[in-house]
Amino acid sequence: MIQRCLPRFVQAKTLSDGRIGYYWVVTGHYRKLGCSIPNEKLGCDYEEACGKEGNEGRAAGLNALFDEWRKARAGEPIERKLIIFGTVDWLFREYKQSNAYLAKVAQRSRPDYERTILLVTDLVTKKGDRIGDRKVRAITPLSADRIYQLILEGKAIASPAAAVDGDASPKRDHRFGPRGRRPRQAEKAVKLCARAWDVVRRLDPDPFDQKVPNPWRGVALSRRTKRVKSAATREDVYIFAETAIAAGYPEVGAAAVICFEWLQRPENVLAGYIRWTDYRGREAPNAIRITHHKTGAVVLHPLEDADSTQFYADAEAVLARVPRRGVPIIMHGGPGHGDISKTEPAKLYSASGMAKLVQRLRKLAKLGPTFTLDACRHGGMTELEEAELTDGQGRALSAHTSKAYEGYAKRTMMRALAATRKRHAHRLATAGTNVAGTEFQNGPWKSFQNELREQNGTDQ
Repeated sequence: MIQRCLPRFVQAKTLSDGRIGYYWVVTGHYRKLGCSIPNEKLGCDYEEACGKEGNEGRAAGLNALFDEWRKARAGEPIERKLIIFGTVDWLFREYKQSNAYLAKVAQRSRPDYERTILLVTDLVTKKGDRIGDRKVRAITPLSADRIYQLILEGKAIASPAAAVDGDASPKRDHRFGPRGRRPRQAEKAVKLCARAWDVVRRLDPDPFDQKVPNPWRGVALSRRTKRVKSAATREDVYIFAETAIAAGYPEVGAAAVICFEWLQRPENVLAGYIRWTDYRGREAPNAIRITHHKTGAVVLHPLEDADSTQFYADAEAVLARVPRRGVPIIMHGGPGHGDISKTEPAKLYSASGMAKLVQRLRKLAKLGPTFTLDACRHGGMTELEEAELTDGQGRALSAHTSKAYEGYAKRTMMRALAATRKRHAHRLATAGTNVAGTEFQNGPWKSFQNELREQNGTDQ
């Protein structure tokens, strides 16, 4: 097992499913001295919890809070970089510690949230002050509009903290312009700020101006063309799976198949939510159980019909090639993988490790750069629409509680062709009705019209 550097107060524990969980725990000595910073579960991703070298991640933020508490207790001056109560920095810190963030924001989305938060807090205004150091009371609707425009136009200036020694002018941070218009980043910043404002204001209203509503609600967002995510085809998914099996990574091919056929989210596949006990288990021997951690929904996908028709023969053939290294289906390491002389235990894939493998294997399979596990799931959702399932049937398979699944289904030529066929059939049916009607028009009605023409002396 690889020994990794653990920051202060961070403990590593082996969980029941074989994963390593990281926890930030203040020792009893400091608890007796009055430290009230709560202990926190940092998750199972080492880089998110501790950073690549053990000096970043969520643990670094918590240790900074501890240092602030210790200095305040000793009567030492607190540095400007440390978070001050009632500031925008404080707002986001409280938001990230709330249940609204911990329970609703997925682990794979949190790094993106962090980048967006830094995009706002590290922004420097014309007055030279940093947005993160401002009091939340100072952020008015007009201020929110201006911050949005700065991010939108890519004109935000990096924090002076980014300046190099001896350089009077601060260097531009990679998060800031000039990079042209950034409508998506600006829109994400507004929505995140609005959400954080609502959550923290409800929990601790004192720092906020009660006479001023949420300044981020009502910001006029610029229209933008939203990027459509790629959707992998069935053919590409199984070409990739065959390539992965041939390269010695059958579990990677199985991950792509699971995302496509049974519509499980990639982060759930990697987190071990698809287990061998879910596949033709004792309770459902003719089905596979898919758990969607985001919604809490569990879907049983039938694998065969009463007449022994196999619905997912190709997918089951891929699963048959995956070694059983543990309870979760998608694992690596352990016996029968790579160098058999290694004694490293089997473990789950990290998101970054899987992404690198997918990138390497798709090149071997000669697939495009848009092929990802997420694209596999989008491809499966698109196939539901191409099969002309009703909304209810589609949601029954995808576990969506609303019509949100429509956003996953791409507007492909096959869907357009199916719609055109239905429209054409409707037109033919309507034309048939008109033909039946013309029998009357060519009969009594035409005779009546001829009589009128004779009476009027016209041949119109």
